[in-house]
Amino acid sequence: MIDKDPSTSVRDRMNVQRAAEYLGLSQSTLNKMRGEGRGPRYVRLESRVFYRRSDLDEYVSRGVRETADSRSAAA
Repeated sequence: MIDKDPSTSVRDRMNVQRAAEYLGLSQSTLNKMRGEGRGPRYVRLESRVFYRRSDLDEYVSRGVRETADSRSAAA
């Protein structure tokens, strides 16, 4: 069966190096985050790890905060 979901297309998949560059992180940071069970969702295919662009975008979006949130957190 062929997966027609565009979020799993080859173009959407990134290896650790590309995902780290996309997020502005080092590969070692991304690997450490994955090993600690935090960071963006990933896909493991046998021994290889991939990230979907949609999951990376979602991960970044979860970190977005409004300026008002920062002030209330400091209080």
